[in-house]
Parts: sequence; C-alpha cells; structure tokens
Amino acid sequence: MKIRSLTARVLILATLWSALALVTIAVAISALYREGVERGFNNLLRAQLYNVVNSVSIGDGESLTGSPALGDLRFSQPETGWYWLVEPIGNYTAAPLASASLGVSNLATPDVAETPFDINYERFYEMKDEVGNLIRVVETEVVLDDQGRAARFRVTGNIEVVEEEIAFFASRLNLALAVVGIGSLILNGGAIVYGLRPVDRARRALERIRRGEAERLEGEFPREIMPLATEINALIESNRRIVERARMQVGNLAHSLKTPIAVLLNEARTLDKAHAGVVTTQAEAMQAQVATYLNRARIAAQRDSVLARTEAQPALERLVRVMRKLNAEVSFDLEVAPDLTFAMEQQDVEEVVGNLLENAARFARSKVVTRLSSVVREEDATEGRRRWVELIIEDDGPGLAPDQIGEALKRGRRLDESKPGTGLGLSIVKEISGEYQGSLGLSRSPLGGLRAQVILPAVSKETA
Repeated sequence: MKIRSLTARVLILATLWSALALVTIAVAISALYREGVERGFNNLLRAQLYNVVNSVSIGDGESLTGSPALGDLRFSQPETGWYWLVEPIGNYTAAPLASASLGVSNLATPDVAETPFDINYERFYEMKDEVGNLIRVVETEVVLDDQGRAARFRVTGNIEVVEEEIAFFASRLNLALAVVGIGSLILNGGAIVYGLRPVDRARRALERIRRGEAERLEGEFPREIMPLATEINALIESNRRIVERARMQVGNLAHSLKTPIAVLLNEARTLDKAHAGVVTTQAEAMQAQVATYLNRARIAAQRDSVLARTEAQPALERLVRVMRKLNAEVSFDLEVAPDLTFAMEQQDVEEVVGNLLENAARFARSKVVTRLSSVVREEDATEGRRRWVELIIEDDGPGLAPDQIGEALKRGRRLDESKPGTGLGLSIVKEISGEYQGSLGLSRSPLGGLRAQVILPAVSKETA
C-alpha cells in the first residue's frame, strides 16, 4: 500500500531506522557485556583456584592438608553452587579436601578427550550439581612434591550469578534505549513537521489559487522549494496568457464572421421567396454553428485554467432572483450546500443555470425547485483528484415522456410549439456541460414535471 503523506513516509523510515539501530546497539552492547562478565567470572574462578592450590599441600602420612580462605561465605553455605574440591591423583591414597558447601557430595569429572586442557593446563566446563545448580568449573592438576604426587584442583561458581547480573544490566539498558528511542521519535517527528512546514505553506498557497483567492504563489519559501514556486508562478502566468490569447482570437473570429453572415441574411431578403428561404435557412444554420464552435473553443481554452472559478451561492441566488421577478406566478425554491465553488467561468454558469431555469419556468404550473450539492462520480472516486457538484432543477409542469427526452436535447427541436422559445436551451446546456467533462440528464420529477440533473466541475472549500 502506497503511503501518500510525505511526512508519514519520512517519519516511518526514521522510526524504522531508529528502531533497527537501537535493537542493533542493544544486541551488541548486551553481547559485549555478557562477554566481559563471563571473562570476569572466569578470572574470579581462576584466582580462587590458585588460592586453593597455594593453600593445599601433602602432610604427614601422604594426606592432603590445608585450609583455603577464599573470603566468600558462599563456599561455606550448602547447595550454593560455589565449591572447591581437591582430589589426589596417582598411586597414593588420601582423603580429598572439599569446601563446607560441597559437604559429602562429589562432582563428576568429564573425560579429558571431550574437554581438553588448554596451554595453561586449565580447562573450563559446565555441569549441574546434585541439587540442580548449573555451575561452571575451572580445573587444573598440580604436582605437590618432589615425589611426583599430584592432585586435581577444582573450583566452581554458580552461573545464575552471571545470568542475574546480565539480566539486570539488560533491563536497565533496554529501559534507557527505550527512553532514547521514544525521545528520538518525538524529536524526529517535530523536526520533520517543522522541516516540511514550507511544503504545507506551498500547498495552502496552491489551494488559494485553485479557489480563485489568489493569482500566484505568494510567501517566502526555502531555497529548495523556491525554484518550484517560481516554476508554478511561471506556469500560471503562461496559462493566463494562453487563455487571454484564446479569448482574443475567439472574439476576432466572431467579429470577422458576424458581418459576412449578416450580409448574407440581408441579401436573402432581396431575393425571390423560393431562393430567399434557402439562403436564409443556411445562413442561420451557419450563424448557429459559428456560435456553437466559438463557444466550445472559448470553454476549451479556459476549462483547465486554475483561475476559472465562480462562487455558487451568489451566482444562483442572482439568477433565481431574476426569474422570480419575471415569473411572479411561479414559486422558486433554492437549496445550495455551503462553501461550493464552480470550476467554471461565470458566463458559462449563468448560461447553464439560466437556460434550465427559463425552461422550467416556461412549463411550470406553480413551482420550480433548484438544488446544488457536492457529489463524487464513480470514475473519480478512486483518485480523489476532482470535485463535482450536482445541479438539479425540477418543476411541476407536464414533463416529458421517455421517448421525448432524446428529441428535447436536439438543437432547435421544440416539442411544444405553443410556448415561446428557440429550442436551443437544453442543447446549449448539454454542450457546455460536456465541454467541462460534465453531463446532463433528464427524467420525470417527483413534482410531476421535468427533472434536469447536471454534473459540473467544482471546488469544495470544505475538502480543499
């Protein structure tokens, strides 16, 4: 799943990196500490071993004598896992010497082939004593006199001491790293939000342009963002020049064609009736086609302009107010969702709404209802890039049968010749909404008359 938020991306990456780094540090420090503690534990056992070696000798009658003083009460307390043991080796018999903590128990001796001595003639191994303590043993063999009589010396320590010390250190280390990690996360989040604040300012400036509240990106931006702001301002200026040039060319073309068509219509009046009808009909068709395609060209030039914006509420209120004055016998109801703005030129909005209101007022018996609300089209729902509004205008007139709807949308087609009009209103609405990539639909209204539904591009300030 793509993460669209730049802040979330940076924060997630920084958090993952920090977590990985802290875990690596915790593992490395714990491993190094364990190594150091075990090395110190082995050195302690070695020192106690040679203390025992220096305290034991062969006395009269080939007996082992000596009383090692190791200065650790654990060697005098039973079942602690801290023992020392001296056993005779060779052809002489003597009673072994052992610490008070070992009592009458004995320690198993592993085979030398499995656990050999090192170059210092020492060997370390682990085993369990008779009460279940996991102990580490350091062992050596020493010749005690000039007759070659030797003894095996062993000193043990309880590994639980090492594990407890390592666990205590690990808990404190993890707590410290957790505090550092949380603090780093907070600081990273604050730094990222602060660092990306200019991007948010640029976004808000673009929103103001999109809503028609500004014509260019304004404000001070960091050195990294300033080139982007400059290019956007240049693009907006270029777009403005294109729109103005297109409007000027449309106006020039309209003026250049207006006179020849007027001449043709005037000349047609001087011809005989048979020829005049043909010329007049064709000239009027030319006039209609020119108006249509000039209007399309004008809309196409401004359709994607970020400056083509019209506030919905005042525009619709103004048109409905005019219709109320012109049709005093008809009630006009208006419902407009708050904070909606058409992404259209005001002239096109008035053309669409005005034609629909005029058509509804012409056939309504007593009531016309106009509603404008925000809507999401299915084809744009996944991208979420475009905003649309739904304009519904319905009346309580006779309405249209399903087979008449298609005919009503044809240019110049009038289904009721008793009513005034040119038959161009609905076709103009269809063409303008189509040029803005919107749509027009006709159906039966719950009021009994015609229901016109138009989808038009818009900007919603609530979601901008």
